[in-house]
Amino acid sequence: MSGRAGKSRNIFLVWLVWPLITLGIYSLVWYYKINREARDFDDRIEVSPGMAVVAVTLGWLLIVPPFVSIFNTGERVARMQRSAGMQPTCNPWIGLILLIVAGLTPLYYQHELNHIWVHYRLPAEGAQLPLAA
Repeated sequence: MSGRAGKSRNIFLVWLVWPLITLGIYSLVWYYKINREARDFDDRIEVSPGMAVVAVTLGWLLIVPPFVSIFNTGERVARMQRSAGMQPTCNPWIGLILLIVAGLTPLYYQHELNHIWVHYRLPAEGAQLPLAA
């Protein structure tokens, strides 16, 4: 079983610099991309990246959907870590708390994703990778 590699990104650029420069648009693009990377990395991970973005944007009108989406994305990252043969270190509860405390969820989730790509020795984005589990 194999999957496609995602992109290793600078956590501070993801969390602070690009969102400031793009007035928040980058955050939505990033969120779409990491959910797509989860789906592409392990086809057993079911996610619609577009719906994940809708949940964190328009979902605020209903209050609950953004929190569910952020939590589920953390679970996806942990599942990706397991699929890579790693001990999962991503905790969706921490991601949720960091969202509430200081909007640090992108920094945390990207840091956890970068661990996966380092585990595979920083493959090119889209490269085929063997899955361990």
